[in-house]
Amino acid sequence: MKIRPVILCGGAGTRLWPNSKNHQAKQFIDFGNWTLLGKTLERTKASIFDAPVISTNKKYLKQIKQHLRKHKINKYKIVLEPAKRNTAPAILSTALIKDIPNNQPLMFFSADHLIEKMSIFNTAINKNKKNLSDQNIFIFGIKPTSPSSEYGYFLTKKIKGNINKVNRFIEKPKEAKAKQIIKNKGYWNSGMFYLRKDSIINNFKKYQPKTYKNCVNAVNKAKYKANTYYLNKASFIKATAKSFDYAILEKTKQINAIKLDIPWSDLGSWKEILKMYDKNKNKYIKRKNVYYRPWGRYTNLFEGREFLIKELYVKPKGILSLQKHHHRAEHWLVTQGNAKITLNKDIIVKKPGEHIFIPLEAIHRVQNSGKKPVKIVEAQVGSILKESDIVRFQDVYGRVK
Repeated sequence: MKIRPVILCGGAGTRLWPNSKNHQAKQFIDFGNWTLLGKTLERTKASIFDAPVISTNKKYLKQIKQHLRKHKINKYKIVLEPAKRNTAPAILSTALIKDIPNNQPLMFFSADHLIEKMSIFNTAINKNKKNLSDQNIFIFGIKPTSPSSEYGYFLTKKIKGNINKVNRFIEKPKEAKAKQIIKNKGYWNSGMFYLRKDSIINNFKKYQPKTYKNCVNAVNKAKYKANTYYLNKASFIKATAKSFDYAILEKTKQINAIKLDIPWSDLGSWKEILKMYDKNKNKYIKRKNVYYRPWGRYTNLFEGREFLIKELYVKPKGILSLQKHHHRAEHWLVTQGNAKITLNKDIIVKKPGEHIFIPLEAIHRVQNSGKKPVKIVEAQVGSILKESDIVRFQDVYGRVK
């Protein structure tokens, strides 16, 4: 039996757009002729997978169908939630559809994760298929590349059959604690799940009986049209709004881990997005998008909807004007050299790999006091992303009128 991939595609993406009423869901953002949902759909084309099931809501139905057409996926099922109830009811109601046999292995992907080296990932899940039971759950750990406080972690111990049993979860620790967890061989918790349909049913019956009953009713009373299940609203809204982690993972003792050393990110912050652009910048650089200034140069890498990605090159002793913006905030990731940054009344030095946020209307500048160039990858986020949205206060090159 093949593995059925299930894509959870209900996220709103508010973390990236705190000041915008018109925020974009992360899985649909065009990052340069590709989206995270598109990459997730491509993943499901591997030979070990059956046709995908997508869990989402009415608001996103049109965009999902566009993505399915673009990626030439003709066999699929969509399960539409009539209201937001977090990941526990989403996972359960998707698993309950009659297309899925009781002992079917299910691989739950988030629609907005960037995963590389998928052959390693697929080999690992295929190898562990025989270890799935009607009770256990496998989660995926990613070997940390840094002591990040943006991700949760878990620790494991080896049990019979060379399986890694999860014995502790740690929610988004501070950096110092994250360093300690990594020393103890902790892994990032990727938020992906692998288990059989009967395991989902048994765990919900045991730990969340009310949600189980309401989701069964929502699926049994669902309307089905054009490959899409429209879950029954009256039943579904009675399900408790809880994440799968809180509803099930915190209760059951039968959690195992598949540990992976592959590039992975949920692109959940502009810092992670900037790292991604820096890593792949050669794909985005065009000569016509390089602009020279007295302090060095900048290159426009990609302009998306309400965001613009640039690389700044500040020559030794170069100094930008002291300025502010009315219509945009900025995120800077230093990739080379030591950047001396003015932010309102503070002077801050940022080293390679460090990030700083420049809020809307904040007075700021960057200068290079060293003998080597400083490079910064910048995300401008806002409604106007033109050079006209610069109010200069001081400038060593005489550009203040």
